[in-house]
Amino acid sequence: MRRENMSETPTEAGKEMPTKKQKLSSDENSNPDLSADENDDAVSVESGTNVERPDTPTNTANAPGRKSWGKGKWKSKKCKYSFKCVNSLREDHGQPLFGVQFNWHSKEGDPLVFATVGSNRVTLYECHSQGEIRLLQSYVDADADENFYTCAWTFDTSTSHPLLAVAGSRGIIRVINHITMQCIKHYVGHGNAINELKFHPRDPNLLLSVSKDHALRLWNIQTDTLVAIFGGVEGHRDEVLSADFDLLGEKIMSCGMDHSLKLWTINSERMQKAIHGSYEYNPSKTNR
Repeated sequence: MRRENMSETPTEAGKEMPTKKQKLSSDENSNPDLSADENDDAVSVESGTNVERPDTPTNTANAPGRKSWGKGKWKSKKCKYSFKCVNSLREDHGQPLFGVQFNWHSKEGDPLVFATVGSNRVTLYECHSQGEIRLLQSYVDADADENFYTCAWTFDTSTSHPLLAVAGSRGIIRVINHITMQCIKHYVGHGNAINELKFHPRDPNLLLSVSKDHALRLWNIQTDTLVAIFGGVEGHRDEVLSADFDLLGEKIMSCGMDHSLKLWTINSERMQKAIHGSYEYNPSKTNR
């Protein structure tokens, strides 16, 4: 038999040091074994070995939020998950799908519609409550070398019709009419691929794009104007991968390949003036 050496350590007043190895409970939400077969249920996996750790806030016998038995012993339970994959699809272009987005601007009672992007294709599907997914239509870009990475939904403020913005490796933003699946607008400005698009949570006309060219850009798709560029000396030093607005639309948080997070405020007087000015822009009155 193997003999284990137990070293003595100081204990806090009123607490006893566990004399047996503690058994850690498995995380119910980590590494679920899911299957598309409806007869398969995913269950949590119990740890097969006892693990010994030094005392930490999550390992002490009386840690808050943890139930203990005796002197620091933990019980792990096998839990059956109540969810499973109810449908699975594969698109025929054989390329990775980089983005998927539900349209949250649809009317109440209408089936949920979502879009996928991959290769040079944008595909719309209708999702029903029983798990049925129906193909609606597709948009295929004329550029066979385009590879769409991201998409974002908004709506036309004059007609309330849904609009879908897509972008990818070519660095061109395309706005697609949901009904006709035709590209009605496009914006060129980034010097490299566009990794993500996000619409402002309060203003459906303001579109944020983040790019491999180290910069973020804010666009007004109603007047087709560039509102602002976020970059330069205080910007990212490498590819920008993702960004998001806060709920009020006053701040932007971005992150990228330079291992950094950047916080940008757009509720300043200068930015608000630029946003308001973008609605008043008239290209016919621009001095040349």
